[in-house]
Amino acid sequence: MTVKRITPVLMVEEVEPCVQFWVERLGFDKATEVPDGDKIGFAILQKGGVELMYQSYASMQKDLHSKDIAQETRRGPTYLYVEVENLDQIIAAMEGAPVVVPVRDTFYGAKEIGVKDPAGHIMVFAQFGAA
Repeated sequence: MTVKRITPVLMVEEVEPCVQFWVERLGFDKATEVPDGDKIGFAILQKGGVELMYQSYASMQKDLHSKDIAQETRRGPTYLYVEVENLDQIIAAMEGAPVVVPVRDTFYGAKEIGVKDPAGHIMVFAQFGAA
């Protein structure tokens, strides 16, 4: 059995602010956008070999035809651990974002910062060998 890729899908009230967060701050491209009325229901963001998806709760409920599953996804937030090449660039790009883990050096050899995206999901960015 071969696993070719795992891509996180983060559930949110509104996709638009999250797309803006990754595109404007981190230089991701919006590869796919699926409308849901006058809003974005689903978006795929990519940069290099990295992919991240956002879907609105409303879109998921319509897609799965299930209020129960849509309700379960609201328990979040999701926590992503993102390894980067240059943490100083990330710190500069995150200026003004809510910091939940101040810059720190860890016992396992990483320098990290943790922030929240516009939906409240927690992203910890880490550079190894910088500590």
